[in-house]
Amino acid sequence: MAAHRKPRTRILASSGTAGRRTAVGMTAALASVTLLSQNAGADDKPSLSEVQKQVDELYHQAGVATQKYNQAKERTSTQRTTVNKQLDEVAERTQKLNDARRTLGSYAAAQYRNGGIGPEATLMLADDPQSYFEQNHLMDRLTGRQQEAVKDFRSQQTAANKKRAEATKSLETLTKSQEELRTSKATVQSKLSEARKLLSKLTAEEKARLAAIERAKEAEAKRKAEEAARKAEAERQAELERQKREEAQQEEDAGSDSGSGSGDSGSDSGSSTSQYDKVLAFAKAQLGEPYVWGATGPNSWDCSGFTQGAYKAAGISLPRTTYDQVNMGTKITNKSDLKPGDMVFFYEDVTHVGIYVGNGQMIHAPKPGANVRYESVDYMPFHSGARVL
Repeated sequence: MAAHRKPRTRILASSGTAGRRTAVGMTAALASVTLLSQNAGADDKPSLSEVQKQVDELYHQAGVATQKYNQAKERTSTQRTTVNKQLDEVAERTQKLNDARRTLGSYAAAQYRNGGIGPEATLMLADDPQSYFEQNHLMDRLTGRQQEAVKDFRSQQTAANKKRAEATKSLETLTKSQEELRTSKATVQSKLSEARKLLSKLTAEEKARLAAIERAKEAEAKRKAEEAARKAEAERQAELERQKREEAQQEEDAGSDSGSGSGDSGSDSGSSTSQYDKVLAFAKAQLGEPYVWGATGPNSWDCSGFTQGAYKAAGISLPRTTYDQVNMGTKITNKSDLKPGDMVFFYEDVTHVGIYVGNGQMIHAPKPGANVRYESVDYMPFHSGARVL
């Protein structure tokens, strides 16, 4: 009997061992899944350079919308002035029309007192006397003064209707521009909000690194620009000394007439140089001022507002947007041909602009969250330059 007993203890021991192995296996599997999940999450997180690239693209898109906003704002302002003027003209014409209507009414009243309402009085009281005349051929029965009153009424009525039509059309255009203004503003705000959300996901250490990269780039651009300025000034002084020596030699060899002619030529060149100096001096004075989209100074700027302000300091009037500024002066297609004081434009859609200062550097109002600063002209895709002076 005993020989036929089942080895319960061994079976139980075996079952327990298997259970423990299963439990260990499940724990390991769960740990592996968790680790893989964590690794996948880490892999999904964009790198700092990728975040910066995405943010820069959003800022570019915001820049596009900003230029459209500036364009619509300028157009809206102009159209509002036009509409106000036209409405004043409508009011003036309406007043003249009412005066003409009162004149006809006085004639009709006089006729009524003399014999009741006849066809002539009906003609003069009609909303459109000329139309009534065409149907009833009564003009020949009116006096010369009455006929002139009817003609004057018709003329004033035509003019008033024309002014009303012009004002109505302008109001429709103004409404369209105002809608474009609202749309562009909403787009700017949306793109800037997306950029802020991306930046908010960075750790404190990543934000510090990003800020350090920006500061290093700005410092390097400033160093190169200052070095270029010193070099340019040294070359200018050397050129002036050379010109003085040549002029002195010419005076000795050919007399004062030749020297006087050289002086006139130098004066023309000096005038242009003086204007460039004013542009660059203004640009440098704004270093550190914040970028604010749609701003035109005096304490904050967007890119085209900045260039507009700089050239205004030199007595040059520029249009408001990059779309129009790019068509000013002489176009420059090669970066190597740029000279200090030229405007330099970026992106295929011409949505950013700066002021060239030499040695491959510019001063510009870059983007939200940044200040007016030096930057390499290679920082963004080059489009063209413009030499206005």
